[in-house]
This record gives sequence, structure tokens and C-alpha cells, in this order.
Amino acid sequence: MGRTFTDPSVLAGIASGASWADPEMDPTRIDWAGRQAAAAIPFQVIDGRPVKPGASTGIRYGRNELGHWGEQRCADAFVTATAGGLRWIVMVERADGHGWALPGGYVDAGEHPVDAAIRELAEETGLMVDRDKDYQLLLPSRVVPDPRGSDEAWMVTTPVAFDLGDFPAGALYLPRLSGADDAKQAGWTHADTFSDVMQHLMLRCGEVFAAHRDLLSDLLG
Repeated sequence: MGRTFTDPSVLAGIASGASWADPEMDPTRIDWAGRQAAAAIPFQVIDGRPVKPGASTGIRYGRNELGHWGEQRCADAFVTATAGGLRWIVMVERADGHGWALPGGYVDAGEHPVDAAIRELAEETGLMVDRDKDYQLLLPSRVVPDPRGSDEAWMVTTPVAFDLGDFPAGALYLPRLSGADDAKQAGWTHADTFSDVMQHLMLRCGEVFAAHRDLLSDLLG
């Protein structure tokens, strides 16, 4: 049986009226039928409480550091380019100290994941992509092992791929990036393989965000 935990930051968010913190303290009062019908990944509700699909986090009850109950839809931008014969991807250093990740964030109500990925990419890196011009591929949604989550509050992301093409003059000519919003900094990362990403980030004294390790490994092959 897992433990019960909700981080004090969630309670502080509720007290301050933060938009990310659901004020409902008792999940059994939530309309789970409606949320289950809208979920990207099916999940169970037992005794009125949501249960994260897949492996347990070890925190059975409560929200850990996440403000919502149940599934939170996100979208992540997987932006690639070739320069100097190497593959590069856009990554951001998270301002919360959880490492380097793909640019991304919450999908707003009624928003398409592609639009959410484009919006978050622009907000966090300053990079604008053309929805109609740049190649895009919606990959299957997945539950990510976010270290902030619990068995009652979890993240589901939809990766959206954009390929900006070849820059034969080299990596110095890749589009300029500037970290902003939830990103401490942004940069192009060598990514022919997942090992390349880890080695490149080590030079920056960084590491891959835990929730994106399996995701990036799968995307890079």
C-alpha cells in the first residue's frame, strides 16, 4: 500500500487561487465519468478516486506536487534540424530545477495538441514554427513518469514533431533560441542518439528531465 502525500506547495497554490491548483480537496466529489470520457489514456476510478494507468509512483493518495486530480493533458514539441551532418533538437532547462526537457506544457481546454506545442515552443524558446509549412507528426499520447506526480495525479503528453530541415553551413546557423517563461535557458542539443543528448547535456552540467528520458529514447531510436 502506497503512502499519502500532497506537497505544501499545492495547498499554498489553492490558498492563493492559482489556476494550476484544483481547489477540490476530496476527489470523490469529482465527476469522473466526464473526465474518463475525455481522457487521452483510459484510467480506472476505484471508490471514487482516480488510479494512474501503468506503474505505481509509490504515492497512492494525494497529488504530490501536481495541482490537478487525475490526468493532465500536455503537448511537447520535438523540433529537429540537421546541421554539419548531425541531428540537433531543441531543449530547455526547466526553471524548477528538474533538468533539461523538450519545450512543452499544458493543453488548454478546447486546444489542439499541435497548437499547444507551437504555443509552448514559442513561449519557452522564442522559436516560431509554421503550422502549415513545417512538417509535423502527432505521435501517440503517453503517460510520462513525472517525478512530481502520484497515483491520483499524473501527466499525459502528446509529442508533436517538427523538422526544420538541413542547415549545411553548420550548427552556428541554426535558429537562435532564448529561454523564457518556464524555461531558464534554451539551446540546440546534439541528438543523433539518446546517448549524444546525455553527453551534450553533461557539458552543460545538466541532465534529462526524468519524465522525458523514455520519451526521448523512443523518439531518437
